[in-house]
Amino acid sequence: MLQVKLIVTGDDFGYCPRRNQGIVDCFLAGAISNVSLLVNGSAAADAAKLARSVTTGLKEGTHLLQTTEKFQQRLIHHQTTNLLIATAREKQNRNSRYSIPIGLHANLSEGSPVCEVLKTNSSLLNQDGFFHGKMGFRTALSRGLLNMSEVKQELKAQVELFHELTGHLPPHMDGHQHVHVLPEVRHVFAEVLEEYGIKYTRVPVEPGLHNCDWIPPSLMDFYLGVEEDSFNTVDVFTKHGIRWPDIYIGLSTMGKNMSVSSIWSAINSAIMEVTSRAPSPAHPALQSRTVTIELMVHPGYPSVPPVGGCGEGPDDFSQSWERLHELQTLIKPELQSHYKSRNIQLCSFKDL
Repeated sequence: MLQVKLIVTGDDFGYCPRRNQGIVDCFLAGAISNVSLLVNGSAAADAAKLARSVTTGLKEGTHLLQTTEKFQQRLIHHQTTNLLIATAREKQNRNSRYSIPIGLHANLSEGSPVCEVLKTNSSLLNQDGFFHGKMGFRTALSRGLLNMSEVKQELKAQVELFHELTGHLPPHMDGHQHVHVLPEVRHVFAEVLEEYGIKYTRVPVEPGLHNCDWIPPSLMDFYLGVEEDSFNTVDVFTKHGIRWPDIYIGLSTMGKNMSVSSIWSAINSAIMEVTSRAPSPAHPALQSRTVTIELMVHPGYPSVPPVGGCGEGPDDFSQSWERLHELQTLIKPELQSHYKSRNIQLCSFKDL
């Protein structure tokens, strides 16, 4: 039987306390299985602490009870189901410690660098002293204005800070706003991963993306650019011995476009994409194969200014109601029932 391992990664961990709490609540509800940390986020240190031990058992103290009660209150406030509350109570009764699998969400486009020598007079910064932004970074790169040695310096500084915050190197590392697959950057990124022995990354090529007519044209143009950059990155990452899941999902299901049906449809398309490559459905190799999928998500409680961000305060994306919408969708029992019915195992990169 075809086995599917699904990594549900909550991006932007560390962005603000409300985003952190939403991601933790998703993890406790069994809705996500992995997180990606922004080390230059305003709440990165707290996020790292939460990942090490999001809660403790009753024999060790009262933090688990307090965390679960707050979790229940939030679920009740947002009119979620009694089943989710029961799930939280069940976890409370296990008297155990929970650790969230955590990797690095390398950031070169939003906020401030973590490398001290790059905080002034760096090609990575705009006139206001911050990173150039999602599109500004791409523009500066296309004009040849970015110093790749500074890109490498900042990436290494973020790996080192991740190690300092968590006590270990990241088992996986990807790029905030997909900067890691951009021309030139992809080579530096791969060199850093190989140097630190980081085995896994993300290659954002989503099956069926071209058929998603609900995505606005301007956003689709950006996504297709990311897809093209990703295709051009495959050989570079392969050369450096870097791996990634068989299938990536997350562009077509982001924000308001996320629903139980859209996630399930994307997963089905992903599985069909993989199985279509096999000689036949009855082929022995396919029967015993494990397919790996990463679902990128951005759940959380919306940021409330001025708290949050990576140095410039929270952006519109983090303040949007869509963060809460993703959280509420991911914790729905029918979604997790789908996983069980199709023998889909939630896991992290460490389980691959």
